[in-house]
Amino acid sequence: MGRPATSVPNCLVPPPGPTAKAALTALKYDPELAQITPMEVFNVVWVKLPILCSVFLASPWIVYQVWAFISPGLYRRERKWAAPFVLGTAGLFILGGLFAYFVAFRYGLTFLLGLGRENGIKPMVSVTEYFDLFVNVTLGVGLVFELPIVIFFMILLRIVTPGFLINHSRYAILAIFIIAAIVTPTPDVFNLMLFATPMCLLFYVGIFAGYLLVLHRENRRFPWRKTMTIVLAVLLLLALVLYLSITKYGLKVVPHWPFFVR
Repeated sequence: MGRPATSVPNCLVPPPGPTAKAALTALKYDPELAQITPMEVFNVVWVKLPILCSVFLASPWIVYQVWAFISPGLYRRERKWAAPFVLGTAGLFILGGLFAYFVAFRYGLTFLLGLGRENGIKPMVSVTEYFDLFVNVTLGVGLVFELPIVIFFMILLRIVTPGFLINHSRYAILAIFIIAAIVTPTPDVFNLMLFATPMCLLFYVGIFAGYLLVLHRENRRFPWRKTMTIVLAVLLLLALVLYLSITKYGLKVVPHWPFFVR
């Protein structure tokens, strides 16, 4: 994947993924990463990157081993949650990695590399710096996406209740932003919001899943028909607004922010 060495000290190699290329291309820079040391590309592309991929691919088996370790200490009625626990935990971890790769890391990298653009600063991103940032973001977001699982099992074990979490949600949101500030590899507000927004949504998803569990315990049913009717009405309203925006006001849908342009 690298190019033959030249007389230039910092020879350039193609990026290990399309994220850096997309970010640099969007800023109209040369879409390549810089190789600073001789072993840099080998260590990243052929050693570290496969290990990172294997962590995500093997996550269902890893989670299953965790469950197999703790299951002997659980009651029989609690062991029936094995399949939902494994599938939910591994699925959310992989979903978090995909979100980090296609959304958080891509747009965050575009924002960071564009900070010095107006001052005439041209970025030169090394392979190692790029990959280290990629690992921090991907694993951080993957772990953050486990928040609904944590909340659900806290409600399952009767540590908290959905009502308690809703009543104290302002403190939870404050804690989410603090965690996002720690996980975010940069101190800017843009990347902070890229992390905090899905965390807040996942917090309420976990509460909703726990609420369904409480209803099941109390032999009550959630009003799915009424809820789906309201959701469908809202989606139809949004579709109508989108249709009018495109046909009457001449807006066009583009695959990047702000997604609607004239």
